Amino acid sequence: MSSTATPTAAALPRSFLYVPTVRPELFSKAADGPADALILDLEDAVPLARKDEARDHLRAWLTTRPAHDPGAGTQLWVRVDPDALDADLDAAVLPATSGVVLAKCTAAQLDATDTRLRDLERQRGLAPGSVPVIGLVESGLGLLDLPRMTQVERLLTFGLGEADLLGDLRMVRSARSAAALDALRTQVVVHCAAAGKQAPVAPTSTAFRDLEAFAESTRHLSDLGFRSRTAIHPGQVPVIHDVLAPDESEVEAARDLMARFETSAGGVTTAADGRLIDAAVVRGAREVLARAER
Repeated sequence: MSSTATPTAAALPRSFLYVPTVRPELFSKAADGPADALILDLEDAVPLARKDEARDHLRAWLTTRPAHDPGAGTQLWVRVDPDALDADLDAAVLPATSGVVLAKCTAAQLDATDTRLRDLERQRGLAPGSVPVIGLVESGLGLLDLPRMTQVERLLTFGLGEADLLGDLRMVRSARSAAALDALRTQVVVHCAAAGKQAPVAPTSTAFRDLEAFAESTRHLSDLGFRSRTAIHPGQVPVIHDVLAPDESEVEAARDLMARFETSAGGVTTAADGRLIDAAVVRGAREVLARAER
């Protein structure tokens, strides 16, 4: 697998709101909304006959936006179609772009994307490796390729396209298959952690009117190790933020633990609940505080 410099990025956004690129009137409104990031979609949301039109809308709007700053404003990601990779990346890679979401991600497609991004960064005066990729795992091949894909430094993390993944695996979403689906999700979490990638992005729900169910599924996915989630409706975004933010008691406990750890100066000490403070406990406390800062 090819690799490049590790992309520089702030903490991964909590929420990613999908916006179809055939609806340019929504771009600025969505960017001014509550979502941490947009995914301007050149793939599933665009009919084949309107692909060129969508790319033109995207390119025109991105050129009006300021250059990407990882620590400021709404991040602007673009979902690209591997079946139209060159044309989509040509429209997507501009200074305002925060990164690329690669649909139907496999090792071969990720390698091709990495190569093309290196060319575009050089041609457009962007820093090498500055355009990160989130790879959407949507097939059995994508699952099998997880170990190889994590070798690509440009890859920030994975997301899941569960509807396509279940279809490819001939699985039906039901109470009977829930444990098997969680096992597939956990594979992605494990590979991200083992490779030192950021925690993966959880899939959205198309039942955007049932926000209680959306909150519960977000809690479940957070328990599995996901730390971000995609949305298809702005109403889902506050739910994502509320669920993924640690509560006040978690934050206070994490602060207390870190204070005890720092006071101990590397010596043996315990948390308020009597647990021995070791490296894993410290790592967990730091993650809680980082999530609170988001």
